[in-house]
Amino acid sequence: MNNSYSASYAAAGVDITAGYKAVELMKEHIARTTTPGVIGGVGGFGGLFAPDLTGMTEPVLVSGTDGVGTKLKLAFLLDKHDTVGIDCVAMCVNDVLCCGAKPLFFLDYIACGKNDPARIAGIVSGVAEGCVQAGAALIGGETAEMPGFYPADEYDLAGFVVGIVDRKKMLDNSSMKPGDVILALPSSGVHSNGFSLVRKVFNVETADIKSPCADLNGASIGETLLTPTKIYIKPMLALMDVVAVKGVSHITGGGFYENTPRSIKAGLGAKIEKSAVRVLPIFDLIQKTGNIPERDMFNTFNMGVGMTAVVDKSDADRAIEILRANGEEAYILGELTESDERVILC
Repeated sequence: MNNSYSASYAAAGVDITAGYKAVELMKEHIARTTTPGVIGGVGGFGGLFAPDLTGMTEPVLVSGTDGVGTKLKLAFLLDKHDTVGIDCVAMCVNDVLCCGAKPLFFLDYIACGKNDPARIAGIVSGVAEGCVQAGAALIGGETAEMPGFYPADEYDLAGFVVGIVDRKKMLDNSSMKPGDVILALPSSGVHSNGFSLVRKVFNVETADIKSPCADLNGASIGETLLTPTKIYIKPMLALMDVVAVKGVSHITGGGFYENTPRSIKAGLGAKIEKSAVRVLPIFDLIQKTGNIPERDMFNTFNMGVGMTAVVDKSDADRAIEILRANGEEAYILGELTESDERVILC
């Protein structure tokens, strides 16, 4: 039993015993993420992990870090805190996947105005679910109670992932050529980007975002916006085992125009048919409500495409088949063309 307690610290607004309670409540969620490389458990000064390097000739560690952004404001308004952890994990692991890396372990950081153990454990339950989906172990984290810095009922959430890939299997766009096919992996919604604009468009702090919305097939604006970011690790790793994937882009803030070129060889452009994009209803509603120009939509949001992958034209049908067998309704989005214009939406 931990007998650590400071009345003076508690009087200043920090209840360290609440932190111990939160850790106890989150342990069952953390246990779900345990993988063979985990050494020990949480509670030490560092998380320990022994990676299995069998079969690798030159292991390369790939790291990524990100947060959830102002999407958290929706969690506060709806008082729903068990999904934003999935977002946090997704934003990190989907990034390292673009190098071809498999996530190994994850750590989270929660800063709050007041440590509510049940709420903190709820947040971590989402982090754990994201880790399970990604096949990563949650081996540590930090909860910082910061009264006077954050309001008592608000928090921030960020995370950090380490993945691994054999150097010879790192994604390399050097073989890209005109005619290569761009595949789209559908998003689950807005994911975790563009929420400053979304919140302004819907005026979420004062508007009714909890009632059914006809434009969203009866779902509310709030629950639709809070839909967690999709994690693409398992289907994409399954694809990479069979097909030579030439490049992957995680479509986040900056939308198509910023993210698609990041994985494409210089001198080539991504030619995308706008009519091919399976735009989700939430984006139509955002554009209509906010009177937002089409280019701004494609330069801010994922528009229904959470990730793209470039493969040789001869591999396209097989790639789609593998992705669909792993739960992703992938489809052809466009192709690479010789161009100084990096993204051509036509």
